[in-house]
Amino acid sequence: MQSVELKITSKDWIYITIIGAFFGFFISLCFYFLNYDLQNISTIIFSIASAIFISLFAFFLITISNKFILPKVKQKFWYLISFIFSFLAGFLGFSFSFLLFSFGDFKIIYILSSFWIYISITIGFLTFLVGLILHQFISMKYKNEMIKTQILETKLKALENELNPHFLFNALNSVSELIYQDQKKAETAVLHISKFLRNAINKESLITLETEVSMVKTYVSIENIRFDEKIVLNIEDYTEFKNIKIPKFSIQLLIENAIKHGYLGKTLNVDIKFLKDKIIVQNDGKIANIVSFGTGLTNLQKRLEIQNVGDLSFNILDDKMQFIIELK
Repeated sequence: MQSVELKITSKDWIYITIIGAFFGFFISLCFYFLNYDLQNISTIIFSIASAIFISLFAFFLITISNKFILPKVKQKFWYLISFIFSFLAGFLGFSFSFLLFSFGDFKIIYILSSFWIYISITIGFLTFLVGLILHQFISMKYKNEMIKTQILETKLKALENELNPHFLFNALNSVSELIYQDQKKAETAVLHISKFLRNAINKESLITLETEVSMVKTYVSIENIRFDEKIVLNIEDYTEFKNIKIPKFSIQLLIENAIKHGYLGKTLNVDIKFLKDKIIVQNDGKIANIVSFGTGLTNLQKRLEIQNVGDLSFNILDDKMQFIIELK
């Protein structure tokens, strides 16, 4: 149905109505200078009102067509229905304006009274032509937006695909070591990896905070195989914010970064705190004098920007490193 359906946003309709009003004003100038009797303000008011009524009828009829008619008829009839509704918008819009103004004492009404019906029909055909042009314009606009969206989704998937192989390589190395040391732990580790990857292959790029935290817990469980339970995860209550959408792997990547750069061979405490517009991940490991964004952090920063979710920042405290996802 998208080949015919004229999808116009509320903002588009405001612009169309304003443009219609200006068009009506310029048409009134033609009447104004063609006939001395029409050189009064009522001519301008009538012309602008007619243009606005045509826009309003177009809005009403196109909405009815898109929601209730086009979805229920065969595709071969769509253009015919679109033609009829476009014609009716102009015909009814001008007719309604003429009949409304006929209750008043307007000179232009007296002049047009003998042939107003022919003007209504003519405007109906003109409205159809304008609607055809508008349809092409709106279609082109949405095609461009769709192409941009597809490009962004492709970039996003490419960024997400950078994460999984790195994690999987480390996890499988850990399992391979466990097979000869503790088969029960190796079996548990494989189940954890399976659970994590099941969530990871979810096509959704934005997931709820609740889902992300669940993935983080599983991730730390897997990593603790390598680090002998020395990674201690402390998660603040987040019930109030559990349905907030964030990029997949965002907190997990910050945990991974904390382990990679902060682990000093002893217990590493990683705290996750939640505010209305912030997610804070901090650890008490190695304190860096200078923080530079490597592949992982740059990856996260780009995904936050592409998905228009927020920004990534950091703080260097006396005893802790903090990374902050600042949500919009």
